[in-house]
Amino acid sequence: MRSLCALTVAAGFLFLATYAGAEPTVAPGYRLETFSTPGAAFSGLSRDGGDLLVTDLASGRLYRRGADGRLVAFGPNFPFGRDVIGDPTGPYRVARAGNVLIVAQGWTPVGSDEGALDHALLALDRAGKARVISSDFWNPFDFIVADGTYYVIDSARNSVERLQADGQKDTILTFRRMVEAGALRRLSPTEFTEGESYVVDAVPTGIGLREGRLFIALFGGFPFVAGTGKIVSIPKAGGVQMPRLDVEGLNAPVSIAVEVNGDMLVLEHGTFDQKDGFRKGSGRLLQLEKITGRRTVILDGLTRPVSVLVWDERRLVVSELGGNLHFLTREPAP
Repeated sequence: MRSLCALTVAAGFLFLATYAGAEPTVAPGYRLETFSTPGAAFSGLSRDGGDLLVTDLASGRLYRRGADGRLVAFGPNFPFGRDVIGDPTGPYRVARAGNVLIVAQGWTPVGSDEGALDHALLALDRAGKARVISSDFWNPFDFIVADGTYYVIDSARNSVERLQADGQKDTILTFRRMVEAGALRRLSPTEFTEGESYVVDAVPTGIGLREGRLFIALFGGFPFVAGTGKIVSIPKAGGVQMPRLDVEGLNAPVSIAVEVNGDMLVLEHGTFDQKDGFRKGSGRLLQLEKITGRRTVILDGLTRPVSVLVWDERRLVVSELGGNLHFLTREPAP
């Protein structure tokens, strides 16, 4: 099973610690405001009219944040806790689709009996009642809605699934395992050694849509070597085409968003230390220009960020497992 950051059985490790590190830094031309909720583990973000929707893995709740800035819980209590490798599981993502909200719910928490809402894509009606669209997933980590169809990342199966509103599902793509090489300190006589090549799961995480192509972030499996994350794309229509490599050299990319002008935002979860896990302050938000491909770091110093949301032409939102919501506003040109 894969979940939030280990995301792969092959990982065999859990690094769930959250840190109260230094304040993140923002690129010139942006203003940063941070909203913190101690004890929360914020994950999914989406816009619902003028409200921000947020999922919290520490409570299994959905929250709505209106103009007054207050977080108000709504909907059912979703299953939450830790999975078999110790990462938080619960309602990973939420997004509006017509008259319902769609929720991606993760694995069954350890110590709990499997329930009807586990490892499923769910529809939540106005009365707050959840209906299972499909529970034929292992770990549906992210999804987008396009033309009434749900495109779902199943991180545990290393696949991209296409799901109709009636529950009909087909697999668009299953990623092969990736051969990686990197400078590693010795782990043990039976594990990886410095300079060795090794095979890891691709571990798809974030998904975005631009000009008829699905862009997928490949987080990569343990030991999460820096610079081995990738962004690939496939036609939304599916087919037998091989994924196109669009971006490489990333540090555990976990979320993708497309700005109004077509530039892509990629949220990096961070760099990994074999002893302490993902390093505090090593996550960052990158902007990749559509025309030139130039990369710009617009938010740095994050600790275990999870999602990035384009609010409008000027504003962005980023969530962190440590209970932080970061709001970035692009300042007007002088």
